[in-house]
Amino acid sequence: MINSSYDASALRAALGIGMSGIDGLGVGAAWGRVEPGRATTPDRHDETEVFVITAGHGDVVVDGVRHSVAAGTVVGFEPFETHVLENTGDEDLVFATLYWRDAPRAALAAGRTGQRRSGRPQFVFSTPPTPNGDLHLGHLSGPYLGADAYVRFQRMNGREAWHLTGSDDFQSYVLAAAAAEGRTPAETAAHHGAEIVATLKLLDVVPDQFTATNAEPGYRDGLRAFFSRLVASGGITAREAPALFDAASGRYLYEVDVSGGCPACSRGTSGNICEECGEPNSCVDLVDPVATADGTTPRTGTATRYTLPLHHHRADIEEHHGRGRVPARLRDLADRVLGRGERDIAVTHPSAWGVEPAEADARGHVVWVWPEMAYGFLHGIQSLGRRLGRPWRAAAPRDDWRIVHFFGYDNSFYHAVLYPVLYKLAHPGWNADIDYHVNEFYLLEGGKFSTSRRHAVWGKDILNADSVDAVRYFLARTRPEGRRTDFTWERFGSAVQDDLIGTWQRWLGTVGDRLAREFAGTAPDAGVWRPEHSAFLDRLEIRRRALAQALDADGFSLNRAAEELHGLVTDAARFTHAETTAPSGHRHGEARTTMALELAAARLLAHCATPVMPRFAGRLSQALGEEPPTVWPESVELLPPGTRANLSGQVFFTPIGAAAK
Repeated sequence: MINSSYDASALRAALGIGMSGIDGLGVGAAWGRVEPGRATTPDRHDETEVFVITAGHGDVVVDGVRHSVAAGTVVGFEPFETHVLENTGDEDLVFATLYWRDAPRAALAAGRTGQRRSGRPQFVFSTPPTPNGDLHLGHLSGPYLGADAYVRFQRMNGREAWHLTGSDDFQSYVLAAAAAEGRTPAETAAHHGAEIVATLKLLDVVPDQFTATNAEPGYRDGLRAFFSRLVASGGITAREAPALFDAASGRYLYEVDVSGGCPACSRGTSGNICEECGEPNSCVDLVDPVATADGTTPRTGTATRYTLPLHHHRADIEEHHGRGRVPARLRDLADRVLGRGERDIAVTHPSAWGVEPAEADARGHVVWVWPEMAYGFLHGIQSLGRRLGRPWRAAAPRDDWRIVHFFGYDNSFYHAVLYPVLYKLAHPGWNADIDYHVNEFYLLEGGKFSTSRRHAVWGKDILNADSVDAVRYFLARTRPEGRRTDFTWERFGSAVQDDLIGTWQRWLGTVGDRLAREFAGTAPDAGVWRPEHSAFLDRLEIRRRALAQALDADGFSLNRAAEELHGLVTDAARFTHAETTAPSGHRHGEARTTMALELAAARLLAHCATPVMPRFAGRLSQALGEEPPTVWPESVELLPPGTRANLSGQVFFTPIGAAAK
């Protein structure tokens, strides 16, 4: 017999609270105490776990959903459910926990974690682009295609998901572009913002909310209120600190105005952030800084700016990273930045372009556009909610919101380190649940995309009705997930000719020709099943599950999704080559089954390609006699017998020379 009683004196610090172990039960066990106003740190593991509440009351938050608990409540957690226990009362909340490993149960739970965590409204953001130019393939391959495919898959599975983005109008880079173009900053932002929307549409990306910050009603007032909340929290204060100034004019320099060596990695960088290593700089710590306008050496002076001491918030950042999907590369960046000692981040800068805070001591300054974006995301949700008739307010973010960010690695510091701190200061009661999907740089013929060197493939130069499916497929197949990848015209042309035309279209045409010749263009019912038939059906089911895993929240990867789509077609083409038989005599039943399975593969391709290549998927479905897919398949299904299908001679893809280049 094991007899264990709660003993407050035996508690030791663990998971943000006090805990003490219980030995000898054959499973993991412990007592825990959550003091009034406190909470456990977010916990997510492969064990099954049970909490037995023995005293006090509070809330347990499971994957962002809040439930009340009190003495006498038993709560069970499946593997991989993120859970937090909060004490909302005025006395200690005491509980016993039991946990154990069950491998089959964990494997089953791993397959549905993305589904379980997606049961709330999802706001999927692609980083608002800077309206100082149009979008090229480097931009399109990352946040915009990723967010679009993610939302399409979520909706096919019956989940509420919206794609939100906008134009980041108040960037300092807009000022530089306006000067070069002879326009006002507002004119430049509006012009390029419209061009960006048009290019996204060419890629079949139409966001549900596009916020042009300079023109958005109520945006300035909402941002000022958000900033005032930060000031009222005491987390940001006006401080005098070293800054860089133009040696001749005395103009304050930051971001686009200055460049030099990164103090962290020594690579060349602009002011405030290093695109190579992702770490912030304060401009004055650049190695051999130069003013970009004329190449002269700036002078060092001082400026009073509102400043955030980021190093005070390590615990907040680590707690936030425990809640959602945060790739290791982002957690490593946070560790590096916080490991360098004191790190003060200026959140206002002297400028005439931007939103001036309401605070009297910030006159002549604007909210720096990167902290501004933290509010911009909340404002986008509010604007979307107003159109949908939903009660979402930027000033009152809710725990049931699930935010999903798609962005490039050069934006990682802001999204995954700075914004969680700002949200904690402005809305201390909000447990922001945010997933992060990050891409690296997409190279062009081995070098970075560059407007100034005319080293770019612009979206409008390659996208049209004939090429959009091929472009989306190739970008999905090669986009830089976890590593830098390279676009070359040769590889793109080969993918179109060899994969899409030489494999996909050729196989569909072969099936269509046989269907017309041997079954009068009508889907047959399956007849005699041989072992090879059932093996192919199983193979299709494996592909279906793999595609669902590649497109769902936790395992999202367009690289793998595109590879699986191509794998599905190559499997089917191999099956066609091996199993085609004369549809006469005693083998007629086998031939019917072969054709039924080939059409099932084509139908599955249409459904599973919808998030990645929606236009192709719709055309293929129509060729199969069905409407464009709107629901993700729960299994592989045969095309209903008697369905009229017309795959023969269909042109789904055209060579690159005719379509885009």
